Amino acid sequence: MDLYRPTAHPLPQDSRLRPMFVGADLADCYAIGLPAGVGGDPEHLARILFAGQAGWARSLLKLRDLLVRPFGLKTSDRMAAAGDPADSGNCRIGIFRIYETRPDEIILGEDDRHLDFRLTVRLAPDPDRPGERLVMTATAVRCHNGLGRLYIALIRPFHVAVVRSALARAARAGWKM
Repeated sequence: MDLYRPTAHPLPQDSRLRPMFVGADLADCYAIGLPAGVGGDPEHLARILFAGQAGWARSLLKLRDLLVRPFGLKTSDRMAAAGDPADSGNCRIGIFRIYETRPDEIILGEDDRHLDFRLTVRLAPDPDRPGERLVMTATAVRCHNGLGRLYIALIRPFHVAVVRSALARAARAGWKM
């Protein structure tokens, strides 16, 4: 696997996100090689992924916020402000709430009235490079209503581009903030 080019990848069977993949309205997984010598803390890797978003991705998020605000959906500012570092049940990485951390995987996401969203950042052995590791990011979305299904239909191509871009940018930066 190319260390700088994310590729679609099957979600590992033992991923904590697996139950939400069943019946999801959107479910995907992308992986990229993790160079030897880079630490394997999924929370740290997630912070790197979400801290270094491309300018065009940040602009898309601002546009999304403008478009969803009239529908009463959570904006990125509102989600980021909802975190409370003093409350272990409400810690966040950027706009995403941390739901679960494990030595090889972190589950993040958000619930809203139109959909529930989860993503994972996970480390796994690289099947193509014995002794090497992959960083995977997988997304699962379950929609509650027509607004959620419309939203997912509209953002799906942008979602894929943003995820792949975040992985590639983190890899090119050597997984450093």
